[in-house]
Amino acid sequence: MTERNVQSDIPPTRAIFGLAWPMAVKAVMLHGIVVIDAYLVAGFGETALAALGVAGAIAGLVLGVLFAFSSATQIRVAQAHGSGDPSFLKSALVAGLIVNLGACCLGFVFLALTAGPLIDSFAHDANVAADARRYLAVFSAVILAEAIGQCISSYFNGIGNTKLPLYSYAVALPVNIAASLMFIYGYLGAPAMGVVGAAVGSVIATLLQVGILLVSLRALAGDNLRVTGWRNGTFAATLLRHLQFSWPIAATFISAALANNVCRLLYARMPLTDFAAMTLITPWIMVVGTIGMSWAQATGIYVAQLLGKHVDGPAMDQFLSRAWRGAFWAAALVALIYALICLISSKLYADLHPDTTAAILSFLPILLLLPFPKGSNAICGNTLRAAGDTLYVMHIFVWSQWLFRVPATAVLVLYLDVPAIWVLSLLLLEELIKLPAFHARLFKGDWKTRDVAV
Repeated sequence: MTERNVQSDIPPTRAIFGLAWPMAVKAVMLHGIVVIDAYLVAGFGETALAALGVAGAIAGLVLGVLFAFSSATQIRVAQAHGSGDPSFLKSALVAGLIVNLGACCLGFVFLALTAGPLIDSFAHDANVAADARRYLAVFSAVILAEAIGQCISSYFNGIGNTKLPLYSYAVALPVNIAASLMFIYGYLGAPAMGVVGAAVGSVIATLLQVGILLVSLRALAGDNLRVTGWRNGTFAATLLRHLQFSWPIAATFISAALANNVCRLLYARMPLTDFAAMTLITPWIMVVGTIGMSWAQATGIYVAQLLGKHVDGPAMDQFLSRAWRGAFWAAALVALIYALICLISSKLYADLHPDTTAAILSFLPILLLLPFPKGSNAICGNTLRAAGDTLYVMHIFVWSQWLFRVPATAVLVLYLDVPAIWVLSLLLLEELIKLPAFHARLFKGDWKTRDVAV
């Protein structure tokens, strides 16, 4: 297929927004499971929050793997959608689902072998460890459901239908809140399960959400699933090609998940009030940060579709200039919300120790700056992944995390015993380290001529 410069193929800024906002709201709801659980159990005090933090860190390792492979499937589906090949679409979806389920099984093996020792190592006392074990045992059902739900959501995102995954989460979110309240505090005759009740509510809501996605997939994509043949001839070859494309993207996200959760486990060695502050602010950073990350993901989806259509370099430059301007405004909005959370933390978490809320307020300067380099790096990373330049992106993430942030966190927490704000500042310093490498690669521009529909 020859290159073409079709102006109508270049999405305007409002199209990026139309694709991004449902993903952002859905991602807020997904990450909001942890925020909701933390908020609902905060009334039990710092010990309950500590149990939730330890269990959430371990479960996050497996969920990070699933999100990694789902992100790869999303890009692959977008490339297939741009190419207009229905067998490519079916291949991307089915191969992605098989990979996710395989990763989920391996994740359960990992939890069975390591969760107990990890909880015992990082929990503050036996009560925290016991609650963390029970929470994680129930939350395993959420992991299995998300293996399916994340893949289906990635399919719909890749073809540009980002609203449907949002609707499924919008239905599930109030169910999550209501069920969690029932089982945490024993309302309406339900057993009062404390921290574990938060996991029960999450399971009920996630199963409902995945059920909606499965019904929608059958109704809206049934014809694609019935297309004969596979993109690479046989299913085995198609699955192998999907893995070849996915593993650098998955390794990037897996590295990020491992680094984030290793750091969270290191946070457990901080003083209890500082650890509680980090446990509360970290989900907020992820939840609110999805505004900028979803804009970058939408940009990557459109880049993959445009490369599948073989648009030329100047048209791609025009699209990216629009995307970058939008990313700046998204970062400004994220910074504003971060500021609001810090300023009202004493009222939002009124039952906690004043030292905990004071630590959250001290995070404000870092959180005002963090979204801007992070958002720009995200545009670069998603664009390069969409073009298949996944190994380079992987190296930037891996080396910045494991040569800088993780060892620096260990030194600050385990040896220097610094205030929590200095530990949080490592997130900003990591983004500044990644900035030159990302932008130099993007501005080189050779990725614009690649044929991604293979």
